[in-house]
Amino acid sequence: MNIDASRYHGRAIQQIARGGFLFFTVILPAFFGATSIACAQDLPNIIIIYADDLGYGDLSCYNANAAYQTPRLDRMASEGIRFTDAHSPSTICSPSRYGLFSGQQIYRSTGRGGGAFEGPGGPSYLKPGTLTLPEMLKTMGYRTGVFGKWHVGLTWFDKNNKQLGGGFENSLLIDYEKSTPLIDGPNARGFDESFVTPNCPNTDPLYVYIENGMVDVPASQRHKRSTLPNPGGKWRWDNDEGWKSPGYDFMNADLLFYQKTKAFIESHRKKHRQIPFFAVLSTQIAHAPVLPAEQFNNATKAGPRGDFVWELDDLVGRVLDLIRDLGIDDNTVIIFNADNGAETLHVDWMRRDHQHDASGGYRGMKRDGWEGGHRVPMIIRWPGVVSPGMVSKQMINTTDLFATLASMTGYRLQDSDATDSFDMMPVLLGLQDETLPVRPHLLTQSFRGEFQIRKGSWKYLDHRGSGGNNYERPPLKQYALIETAPDAPGQLYDLDRDPGETTNLYYTNSEKTAALQRLLKELKTSGRSAPKNRVPLGMQQIRKLVSER
Repeated sequence: MNIDASRYHGRAIQQIARGGFLFFTVILPAFFGATSIACAQDLPNIIIIYADDLGYGDLSCYNANAAYQTPRLDRMASEGIRFTDAHSPSTICSPSRYGLFSGQQIYRSTGRGGGAFEGPGGPSYLKPGTLTLPEMLKTMGYRTGVFGKWHVGLTWFDKNNKQLGGGFENSLLIDYEKSTPLIDGPNARGFDESFVTPNCPNTDPLYVYIENGMVDVPASQRHKRSTLPNPGGKWRWDNDEGWKSPGYDFMNADLLFYQKTKAFIESHRKKHRQIPFFAVLSTQIAHAPVLPAEQFNNATKAGPRGDFVWELDDLVGRVLDLIRDLGIDDNTVIIFNADNGAETLHVDWMRRDHQHDASGGYRGMKRDGWEGGHRVPMIIRWPGVVSPGMVSKQMINTTDLFATLASMTGYRLQDSDATDSFDMMPVLLGLQDETLPVRPHLLTQSFRGEFQIRKGSWKYLDHRGSGGNNYERPPLKQYALIETAPDAPGQLYDLDRDPGETTNLYYTNSEKTAALQRLLKELKTSGRSAPKNRVPLGMQQIRKLVSER
């Protein structure tokens, strides 16, 4: 059975118009803003594992020539669906995290791009009044938790109650009594429980742990890179020497985040097993610096970064084992995704030292508007609903997780919610003809906030060059390509014929260039790229469709 998403949604609307049962089981709970315990019990648990700076070629299920294996993620893909045309909303971390939690491009929050935060940088990109993913799921009866890297901005105050800007030295000016509980931390944006770092856990001071909006141990010590055990040479690059809390643990960051995630899930099953949970495990891996925990050193023959990704694979396996041991495997959705492509020096060093291409053959890397900057792994596993071994070529963005989970749980999004999010449930159910795209177009933004737009195989970059990195200087100069239209203000590529984005068709196909420029302008000015009147499926309809497959 193959169905087009728009046709399916039209059928659902017809059922509602007839006063069908779908109206009462799916739409009314969203209208009233809550569900009964009985309804919540019918919903699946949801876990998102959100990796950092992980390129399209960094998993062996995506890259047959990988320098190491990722057996647990490969198995997860074999037991669910693997997307081969998945994209992060941005080519850097903070705007992509905004996209995950809001279902929107960073442009909707800032009117432009968005940078990454350092020191006490903020306020949050998640502004008051923006529906967040955990808020939506709480409405449907979920308990929610996030553990690991936050990095969407936080508001900090000094002793004079003045809001602090970013910068490492400003960390010492924080008045923790005035600043906490944080007014725009995870617990103020829909999470019941949280244990996070404000920025990149091992890269960008302020190095503190924030638990449920509070900082128990303020930053008072100056971190020195030389204090890290086993300095590791070049792979310790990008560990900034800012202010930290005494006892802050650089080497075991992801093990700590996993333990906090595990404790949340186990406690939930003891105390709240009648309702579902939503947990986000947001890792440091594979962001610089490369700091695998001691037990993972030399786990592979691909150097410290290979060991780092092996640690990530191991943690994914621990999550899978945990839900199996708790007896909730069949009723838990696990989503694996990444925030952007691999870091520049990581791509270079892995290519040279281990013949491993973290960009998976695509041009570019983190910060770039080319495919290597934002084409990332995405795997979704849901036993009994998502058929094993599925591989989809559908264009999908991290922002789409919002509408997909809303559809899954029966929440009807308002037109002002998640304005760049498309419902991918028909794809997960295997009911979407792969030749019929759910997404008629796809937006991404590069390091400086510049736009790229896809329509089918055609991709237009609304800027010259990479949109991020400088390819005129080493070490990236060796990867620079001869520009075929060097004076063009933008770039046009046909990815079907030219997946490496080598031949700029800006002038030679001026009609396509103009059409995509018009579409980009329309999507930017309209305030949305997703359709209006999105109708959720809900679990009753999902189970019916599964039974009819």
